[in-house]
Amino acid sequence: MIIAQLTDLHIKAEGRLAYGHVDTLGALARAVDHLNAFQPAIDLVVVSGDLGDYGTREEYAVLRKELDRLSMPYHVIPGNHDDYRVMREAFSDHDYLSQQGALTFSIEREGLRIIGLDSSVPGKSEGHFGADKQAWLKAELKAHEDQPTLIFIHHPPFETGIKHMDRIMLQNADEDFWPLFRDQVQVLHIACGHVHRNIDSMKNGIPVSIGSCVAHIVTLDLDPEGASSFTMDPPSLRLFYWNNDTLVSHQSFIGNFSGPHPFFGPDGKLID
Repeated sequence: MIIAQLTDLHIKAEGRLAYGHVDTLGALARAVDHLNAFQPAIDLVVVSGDLGDYGTREEYAVLRKELDRLSMPYHVIPGNHDDYRVMREAFSDHDYLSQQGALTFSIEREGLRIIGLDSSVPGKSEGHFGADKQAWLKAELKAHEDQPTLIFIHHPPFETGIKHMDRIMLQNADEDFWPLFRDQVQVLHIACGHVHRNIDSMKNGIPVSIGSCVAHIVTLDLDPEGASSFTMDPPSLRLFYWNNDTLVSHQSFIGNFSGPHPFFGPDGKLID
């Protein structure tokens, strides 16, 4: 099974440019084409937050025209640029989503439990994981403690070294989030968004990653006093390959590139 992660789409009403520069709608269209053409076929897409730029009905209407072109099912969770209440209305036909409270989901595919968490609080840039969210996740992990699990959440629960983003990461993660995973050996990976860069780390023995944005990329600036900025690096997205109880993560670049070129000629010899 192949699971693709889309994140930080920042679609604006009428497809307007984000930050006066970024064609986020065009970037999403190219990503959808890329996913639809991928071989072997991708089985599932998870969109891990910041679907819209302001979380309005108009933005989600524009967004859905593109996401609904996907040839495979897709699942959504909110980020800090979303309003989970408006999202629930905009995706009311997505019956896997929770019907009240935080906008979460928990599904099973090919023996893998996939959980989507809601770390958003309307009007706040940083992430929060309060008592109700903790109780829901704790119950889900307990109910499926023997099932390998992949978790998606928008705000990363770890520092990246990009300080202006670390200030708006998941707050109090060491108190409100990570203790929920003690003795939960079934959790194979936690996939995040928010930082617009491919980043990998490990916390408490669990691999944790951030997926790249398919449009604008947060500048790789590890200066503690670095300003908030973005670049237009080559767009990519993260793929998760699930096979025989093993979960592997890949980066897939979007665009037209030279290749594939063979290593070996028709005679089976290495091309010099």
